[in-house]
Amino acid sequence: MSDVPRLLLGSLLLRPYVFVLLGLHLAGASALVGWRRTAAFTLITWGVAFAAECSSIRTGIPFGWYYYVPTTLDRELWIAGVPFFDSISFPFLLVSSYGLAWWLLSGGAKKAGVAEGVRSRPGRFRHAMLAGALFVLADVIIDPVALRGDRWFLGRIYGYPEPGIYFGVPVANFLGWGVVGGAATALYHAWERRLPALSVAVFRGRAWLCPGLYFAVLAFNLTVTFALQEWWLGVCGALVALPVAAMTLRAGISAGTFGIAPRVEGLSS
Repeated sequence: MSDVPRLLLGSLLLRPYVFVLLGLHLAGASALVGWRRTAAFTLITWGVAFAAECSSIRTGIPFGWYYYVPTTLDRELWIAGVPFFDSISFPFLLVSSYGLAWWLLSGGAKKAGVAEGVRSRPGRFRHAMLAGALFVLADVIIDPVALRGDRWFLGRIYGYPEPGIYFGVPVANFLGWGVVGGAATALYHAWERRLPALSVAVFRGRAWLCPGLYFAVLAFNLTVTFALQEWWLGVCGALVALPVAAMTLRAGISAGTFGIAPRVEGLSS
């Protein structure tokens, strides 16, 4: 226990980018849904992800069999065989997916009398399904380049006993991300039902950090992918990201968010 503060500081110094993203997530999500909901969603997601990782390295469930390479065991915080920085990355990826799903599902042209940036809450089931899909799509881009961490500053942190079919990543890994995203969101919704109903969110100011982080993480990983000259992997990742970017752009234009007047049916210029 006496080593925990030193190792936690080591995690911060060795992986500053993770904690910067975590800080941006907390700033953005708290502006969107408030600090209480943000703290609960973050802790629930971290707990589910940590349990899933502990299980997978021992039983292969739900991510399939993989292992961590303990080269930094004496330099950063590990808990039960799992690097702390890895499990703490799940909350900002899932919550940013959740924020983006909210934006997409509550899209449409801005209506008279509705304040700018105000978005009504989607149905919980649709919201959870789209957030989970976005979460898994993000991993399709992230995991293959993380697997090649020995070629950039991430370092070699994990591997698979047998290479998977998608650039070395097994399909089971993506299914596991779907399980984690669905379980964490369901638990969060069950907890949230005890609170007064949150009918709208306001996408304004730092609240944009919540869905914005989704694209920031994807852009970073695609940049690293192409920098490594992994051309086919980069093209596949871009093809995964393109429909999400197109849907977001369309929703933004429809709402007039990007300064482009939405088309109004029945009117002509």
